Amino acid sequence: MASTSTSPVEAPEAGPGSVGRIFGVLFSPKATFESIVKRPTWLLPIVVVCVLSLAVVGIFDKRGGWPAYFQHQDQTTSRFEQLTQQQQQQALAAQIKYGPKVVYGEVVIAIPIVIVVVAAILIAVFNGLYGTQIKFKTAFSIVSYAWVPAIISGCLGIAVMLLKDPATVDLQNIVVANASAFISSDAARWKIMLFSSFDIFTFWEMFLLAIGFGVAAPRKLTTAKALGAIVVLWVVYVAAKVGLVAAFS
Repeated sequence: MASTSTSPVEAPEAGPGSVGRIFGVLFSPKATFESIVKRPTWLLPIVVVCVLSLAVVGIFDKRGGWPAYFQHQDQTTSRFEQLTQQQQQQALAAQIKYGPKVVYGEVVIAIPIVIVVVAAILIAVFNGLYGTQIKFKTAFSIVSYAWVPAIISGCLGIAVMLLKDPATVDLQNIVVANASAFISSDAARWKIMLFSSFDIFTFWEMFLLAIGFGVAAPRKLTTAKALGAIVVLWVVYVAAKVGLVAAFS
């Protein structure tokens, strides 16, 4: 009686887990994004960024940084200067009372919303202009992990909050890894916003986005094409943001 033998079926190679992907995006982005495209996940990087952001705001809050922060913001607004001294004091008191709650809410709500919006815009651009067929879940996962540099920025932000006087820290620009380091802190808000947009972490995230979407549609979208489109969108966003601040300051 002839014996029959069956060849073992190789199990599919398991990709890195969520923690491994966070480190992989930093040290081996292309291979990591290939894994993300095959098996999209997104929760851990968003949670970590949110937790670190809340920690930064919490330390700033506990160390009493709000009065100086809002006072500095008001001093760079021409409309605030037009108020009477009593009105200025009332406005500042209201900001100190309600502002922190708004900031905490923005951290929890805004980060996931921004990732959703960025993913939707990039899908519209790449699928519409380049004919890719990237699904939203894949795009959302790519954008989520492209934000991993924000984890490094958050850790540095915590260190800054613990080491420096909070009165000297700009909560919107804690880790000064951008061109705003070359201008005065008393410069106009629109100018500070413009210079702070040229940020090392922002450019790093843009490059990771280009790698991720290039991997997601390699036949129709190269990393260079993806990066070009992302840079154009970034320029439009910065121009609109700076223009609005200049108009209403």
